[in-house]
Amino acid sequence: MNAPDQNKSVSVPAQPEYAPDKSGKRRVLLIIITLIVLIALAAYGTWWYAVGRNFEHTEDAYAAGNVVQVTSQVAGTVVAIHADDTDVVQTGKPLVELDKTDAKVAVDQAEAQLAQTVREVRVLFANNGSLQANVSLRSSEVERAKADLARRTQLLSTGAVSSEELEHARNAVKSAEAALQAASEQLTSNRTLTENTTVTQHPNVLRAAARVRETLLALSRTSLPAPMNGFVAKRAVQVGQRIAPGSPLLSIVPLNTLWVDANFKEVQLARMRIGQEVELHSDLYGTDVTYHGKVLGMSAGTGSAFALLPAQNASGNWIKVVQRVPVRISLDPKELEAYPLRIGVSMQVQVNISQQQGAPVTAAARTVPAYQTAVFEQNGKDADQRIAEIIAANLPGAKDHKDDHKENHSAAALKTTGKGA
Repeated sequence: MNAPDQNKSVSVPAQPEYAPDKSGKRRVLLIIITLIVLIALAAYGTWWYAVGRNFEHTEDAYAAGNVVQVTSQVAGTVVAIHADDTDVVQTGKPLVELDKTDAKVAVDQAEAQLAQTVREVRVLFANNGSLQANVSLRSSEVERAKADLARRTQLLSTGAVSSEELEHARNAVKSAEAALQAASEQLTSNRTLTENTTVTQHPNVLRAAARVRETLLALSRTSLPAPMNGFVAKRAVQVGQRIAPGSPLLSIVPLNTLWVDANFKEVQLARMRIGQEVELHSDLYGTDVTYHGKVLGMSAGTGSAFALLPAQNASGNWIKVVQRVPVRISLDPKELEAYPLRIGVSMQVQVNISQQQGAPVTAAARTVPAYQTAVFEQNGKDADQRIAEIIAANLPGAKDHKDDHKENHSAAALKTTGKGA
């Protein structure tokens, strides 16, 4: 066996002349990152102090508006529906028609009763004259009976008149006085029914006129008009359906009067004031469309305070939950017209709270109605006009006027027939 060569050298890997310091690079990188973070924090702090603290933002906001329920004031059967869901309607346009048969019969009966009542009241006024004449007649009979009694009393001493005839004369005076008393009481009773009034203002006529007005209003209410402009929604009525008063038939949503209910945390309301400017974005259109509005007011309580089942924090374990208060925000009508919203769509709200001139709560009371409609006013005017026509047709002179009108109409018809021949 050969022995190993002691003179042969062992190979050793070469060592680099310079090894970089990795911990130094890490230290530099950490310093750079720290500086970037500090600069970012300083920039954010500067932005927040100059701009950010003047805005409050929430995404817990939704478009809201009036949902006007159309209900019937009278019972009836639906015979026609003039609008359906998504249709646009104008104020006063008929929406639902009810069967008018029963209402027309009631109107005819009430009008006939009014005409009869006017004539009966005319009789009451006319009776005053006849009853007054009867009183005058009875008064003259009393005077005549008294004169006859005086004459017979003078003749009694001469024997020309018997005591029996004198007694008959006295009874005749008593009978005439009793008849005069009865006639006077009858006249007084009839005058009680007619004094301090006229035919048109007599209570009986007014009561009959009120019945006519009631039936005419019921007839007009068989046609349900649109109380305002808007879009039809939630139609629940069907043709042939028997409805009761107060039954919801459909709803009208005016999309030009929407607002936004934004639910801000209670910690966001300290600097919020009425009248502050608001910028809004809708998920319907995205950030490409910006709405502008103003703070109209704040709710009188948190959302949980008005819940159907409010929280009971007086018993059991209690966990603090940040409450939210609804804030109503107006929208620009022109922007709503250009980009219509729908009730319930989500909104992103940003309130500029830099202006502190407004009040935190509404201070002034409203002096004009918030909403109103005049579509029902014409019904009463039509009823009053019809009542006046019925009363005038049953007053003295109405018959002659109607006869003249009929004669003129007949003459015109004959003249037209002659020309045609």
